[in-house]
Amino acid sequence: LLSERVARMGATVVGPAPSEKNIGIATTHAAETGTTVDYRAVTAEELAGAGEMFDVVLNMEVVEHVADVDFFMRTCASMVKPGGLMFVATINRTLKARALAIFAAENILRWLPRGTHQYEKLVQPQELEAPLAASDMEIVHRTGVFFNPLQDRWNLSPDMAVNYMLLAKRPT
Repeated sequence: LLSERVARMGATVVGPAPSEKNIGIATTHAAETGTTVDYRAVTAEELAGAGEMFDVVLNMEVVEHVADVDFFMRTCASMVKPGGLMFVATINRTLKARALAIFAAENILRWLPRGTHQYEKLVQPQELEAPLAASDMEIVHRTGVFFNPLQDRWNLSPDMAVNYMLLAKRPT
C-alpha cells in the first residue's frame, strides 16, 4: 500500500523480490489498482551490485527471513542516498512475540501459514541497529506496533516486544 501511495505521488517505485511468483502477484495487484511500480525479480544484493541508489528503502517484514541479517542490512543501507531513509519492520525475538506473532497468528488466527516464522530467525532491535550504525545510518525513530482487534487496525505503541519498526537516516 505504501508503494502504491508513493507511486501515485509521481515517484519512481522499484519493487524487488527474489521470487518470480511474488513479482507476478504484485504486478497483477498493481495493474488492478492502476499503480505504476517497477517490479523486478532480483535480490537486494543484485540491486546493490548494480549500483542502484534510492531515496527510501523499505524493509517491511523481510529481515526475519534472510540468512545473514548483518550482511542484508549493510547491503540495503548501501543503497540509501545521502539524506535518504530506511524503514525496517519486523518481529522481535521475545517470548511474547513467540506467543503472539508465531503461535497465535499462525495457529489460532491463521493470518499466516504455519511455519512462516521461526523463532530463532526473529531479530532484536539491537541486531538491526548495529549493522545500520556500521553503515553510517542514524536511527531517528523506534516504535512498537500492535493489532487492535476492536478497531480492526494496526497502531503504534511504545512496546517493541512483538512487532516493531525502526527508521534510519543516512546523513547528507
